Amino acid sequence: MIINHPLLGPRDSAEFTYMGDASLLHRPDWEGPDAVAAFTDYGYLRDNPAGTHRELWFHEGGDRSWLVVTRSTTTHEIKSVELARDVARAEGRGR
Repeated sequence: MIINHPLLGPRDSAEFTYMGDASLLHRPDWEGPDAVAAFTDYGYLRDNPAGTHRELWFHEGGDRSWLVVTRSTTTHEIKSVELARDVARAEGRGR
């Protein structure tokens, strides 16, 4: 599978490590009244979707960037690749 890195261009997926669902960008509030339950859900409960899904990938064999890859889990077709920092900023979670 080829991942078209936004900064470096097309790269073999062997350079990357799959790190899970992109919803992991949305960490719970550690000071919230339900912090323990929220972090338990955050760390252990995951969906296993068939179809289009947003995933986190880490460019371990390259520039060590984090990417949000939107792809079909059934066909592996990649629909988009974005820098995770840009996604977090756009969603109001970055600095």
